[in-house]
Amino acid sequence: MFDAMFLAILVGAGLIVISAITSLVAFRIGAPLLLVFLVIGLLAGEDGPGGLQFSDASAAYFIGSLALAVILFDSGFNTRLKSLRSAAAPALLLATIGVVATAALVGVAAHVLFGLSYLEGFLLGSIIGSTDAAAVFFLLRVGGVTIRDRVRSILEVESSSNDPIAILLTTALVDLLVASKGAAGLSWEFAWQVGEQMGLGLALGAGGGLVMAAGINRLNLEAGLYAVVTIGAALLTFAATGLVGGSGFLAVYIAGLIAGNAPARGMASLRRFMDGLTWLCQIVMFLLLGLFATPSQFPQAVVPGIGIAVVLMFFARPVAVWLCLLPFRLHQQDIAFIGWVGLRGAVSILLALLPIIGGLPNGQTFFNVTFLVVLTSLALQGWTLRPVARRLGVVVPPALGPLEKIQLELPGTARHELAVYHIVPDSPVAKGQRLPRWARPSLIIRDGISMRLHDAGRIQSGDYVCIFAAPRLMPLLDRLFASPVPIPAEDPLFFGQFALDPQQPIGLVARSYDMPLPRDPDMPVGEFIRRRLAGHVEIGDRVGLGGIDLIVREIDGSGLPRVVGLHLGSDDEPRLNWPFFLNWHDLKAAARAWWRTRRTHAKPMEPVSPTPPRTEDSRSV
Repeated sequence: MFDAMFLAILVGAGLIVISAITSLVAFRIGAPLLLVFLVIGLLAGEDGPGGLQFSDASAAYFIGSLALAVILFDSGFNTRLKSLRSAAAPALLLATIGVVATAALVGVAAHVLFGLSYLEGFLLGSIIGSTDAAAVFFLLRVGGVTIRDRVRSILEVESSSNDPIAILLTTALVDLLVASKGAAGLSWEFAWQVGEQMGLGLALGAGGGLVMAAGINRLNLEAGLYAVVTIGAALLTFAATGLVGGSGFLAVYIAGLIAGNAPARGMASLRRFMDGLTWLCQIVMFLLLGLFATPSQFPQAVVPGIGIAVVLMFFARPVAVWLCLLPFRLHQQDIAFIGWVGLRGAVSILLALLPIIGGLPNGQTFFNVTFLVVLTSLALQGWTLRPVARRLGVVVPPALGPLEKIQLELPGTARHELAVYHIVPDSPVAKGQRLPRWARPSLIIRDGISMRLHDAGRIQSGDYVCIFAAPRLMPLLDRLFASPVPIPAEDPLFFGQFALDPQQPIGLVARSYDMPLPRDPDMPVGEFIRRRLAGHVEIGDRVGLGGIDLIVREIDGSGLPRVVGLHLGSDDEPRLNWPFFLNWHDLKAAARAWWRTRRTHAKPMEPVSPTPPRTEDSRSV
């Protein structure tokens, strides 16, 4: 017995270590890390060289659910309210209505193409309806690709919050199919079950998060126990909500969102602990699902699997994203990019276990098709994310920032951060700019030697400087120590060929370039951009004005454009010519332009009077 126990521990720990080490290779080649973990699990499974037998669907779902609860709690815990405010409406719409729309479109395609009933097709669409937070987070930071803040926030908040809705839909549909109620039971009972789970999940998750934040501040524990209590409280919220008929996954995410944004004791150490625990849960869940899969059964599911993946990537996901983002003034390229970043992952494979556990006739087929959809999505969308981002023009130069930033918790209520900067030749301090008193480094590392400021003398290129400062001073420190962003004029593709004064009237710009006059031609350019973007202005934002683009180069302290670039367009400009992915504002503008053009061409021409014959008297005229 002991030999079997030690062998199981040896194999399990070895797979975890191998998976963690292969992440180095994934970072180098830009591969989706989830795909690497799944492949390792497949290789270790019964059809791979490892030959490990694992076919207990209930055990896989139990372990995977625990791991997913921790991952969702960490996703909410690390979602900042700043990101949530700027992206809450579009992201939450994508995480709810977008998941339902995707499931419906996939369900119709599965019925038409492969003969599944509408209810079974909708179940398959619900299983693959949510995006994978781990894959999205990993790929958005691979290779130094910097996406515009609002687009990144929408993707991160959506991928963090859409799992509970997919889980609700899947569990409710499996219950209906197991009860053999068919499509007739889809109306009232289904709506009641989903509404009950969502309501209880929201209420108990909010209560659990508030109790968690308040309790941690009142308890006087050893530093290492705060993380243990927090994880225990998160799993307690998850289990209690599930017992009373609510969605434990939604509850644990809401609890993490509330607790992570509340001032609580031990947050710095808790975040580091959560980071490592979440990685462990992801590896365990992905390996377990890879072990459970049987690749020898995949040939029978290749055609429906790849077919559903194509429908999902090129039709269902883009259409659902477009419909959800119509009310928001997002650029066409932004909507197209969000539509492409729809990577499926371990949550979809985990949900595919439910039809097997429920004893549905096509349970194994659901699992095999879902596994192939996930593999196709990760392989195609994962490896093309960077070139698609560059082609659509949503990549911006990296912003200023420290090499590393560590939040410190000092006695009392003081909160400081330790920022570590690597001095580069073109930073202001390397050029001799004098440091103010509040920005003097506490430690300088030069050639591997630590020294104080008065011993080091003038800061040189290549130094590492360590500074203690309040979070509000970090943007000012970035301007002193970090490398400046590229000069906008040197990057005309992203920032335009010319610079404009945002205070000049928009009508003057339109008349100068023979563009249609806006309704209020006396409005300043900066205010015109702010209104077109509904108040959410970021560096790199583009606003169309006829055939030209106004681009935000810099932002002042009030959130208005301080420098505006003008792009006249070129053959190299990443622009979509499709009538898709336009927001509602652009659609109305395009419709008005089409109507004006149609009226112009339909207007009858005035008859031209014939030229009178020339006479002798007219020769002198």
